[in-house]
Amino acid sequence: MSAQPGRPHQPDRVPRNAEGIAAALSGERRMEFYRQLLAAAPEDAEAVLRRWWCEAMLDTDPDADRITRAALDGSLPTATLDEVVSHRRELGLPVD
Repeated sequence: MSAQPGRPHQPDRVPRNAEGIAAALSGERRMEFYRQLLAAAPEDAEAVLRRWWCEAMLDTDPDADRITRAALDGSLPTATLDEVVSHRRELGLPVD
């Protein structure tokens, strides 16, 4: 089994800043993002941004419905953690 992604990663789909994240989220989720960000201590703000950036990337994934169907019907390709780490190292990507 290959650990290669089925499609290229598009990190710029959602900018990694509060404005980009908020723009990608819908009504109630956007308000929850802002609530958590405003309530966070300065040293925790980066973790809030990182968490919600991941949420925004999932929310805006054009293949989300197909991936969900594949996961539910058991046809979603999988890889071991070792395969993923090895692949990321080959590409020069962080693995921490």
